[in-house]
Amino acid sequence: MDLTVQRKLIEMLRIIQENQTPVGARLIAYRMNERGYDIGERAVRYHLSVLDAQGLTKRLGYNGRVITERGKDELHDALVGDRVGFIISRIEKLMCNTTFDPGTKKGTVIINMSIIDKNDLGRTMRILKHVIRNGYSFSPYIKLIEEGTVTSGIEVPEGKTGIATVCSTTIDGILLKNGIPVSPKYGGTLKVENKKPVCFEDVIVYSGTTIDPMRVFMSKKMTRVLDTVNTGSGRLLANLREVPGSAISEAKEILGYAVKARIGGIAGIGEPGKPVLNSAVDTGKAGIVIYAGTNIIAAVSEMGIKVTTYPISTTIDFEDLKKL
Repeated sequence: MDLTVQRKLIEMLRIIQENQTPVGARLIAYRMNERGYDIGERAVRYHLSVLDAQGLTKRLGYNGRVITERGKDELHDALVGDRVGFIISRIEKLMCNTTFDPGTKKGTVIINMSIIDKNDLGRTMRILKHVIRNGYSFSPYIKLIEEGTVTSGIEVPEGKTGIATVCSTTIDGILLKNGIPVSPKYGGTLKVENKKPVCFEDVIVYSGTTIDPMRVFMSKKMTRVLDTVNTGSGRLLANLREVPGSAISEAKEILGYAVKARIGGIAGIGEPGKPVLNSAVDTGKAGIVIYAGTNIIAAVSEMGIKVTTYPISTTIDFEDLKKL
């Protein structure tokens, strides 16, 4: 099979797998175009017939397609080399789309999308408020999304509620907008003792992974957000980015404005060329560690509530968010 066609088929499989409900050709075409594939709905239908014939997808009437177990196996094994670097490319694209101005509190921010059962909403909101009150959230601003809504190709199924939280990558977009080159480096779990961040325990390099690190650590239940909130010691999600050492003073000033706008969660700022919280940085660079926006959602999961999270989902207007 032609490699270009194969890549299209694999991307369609990935889109179908990402949705919790059957997905139709129109939504798939939308997501494909969003990811850089110039393809129409009619062409998508043809490619879906190929996937059906190979037993990789199954059509459920007018509801759309679902991925089969064989399809999941194929997706896991196919084109791994092509997928390495996909996350960092997505991050860089959303950074460029960020327009938030901390001074005016206007513009677009990057969000994470999480989906919970509607019956768990009341309990979830109490947990979110508890974490936010105790200072370990990236931002107190969220947006509730009704069932049936599609945001950046992610559909909130019937009986579910979507929760948009501000993603910490928004900081990278703010720095970039202010003329500071920034390179997202690691995502990882950060050890906290006596309310102070100590060191990274595990990290995943953004440029070398096919899966968002925060999603990995959350799915493996490697966080201890509620322990950190309740006792001052635990394990939080955080990420590290590098800026030129010569720009660190200006970066600190910009971060100060962001924190005042309640877009912050700074865990540590390093000196040029020196490690920050036990993580190395490149020569001539300075590291900035930020608590991840997904920490408040990780706390929900720790309480036994089933939640599906899509980190670094899309950008939305900050004015659409509400402060808890």
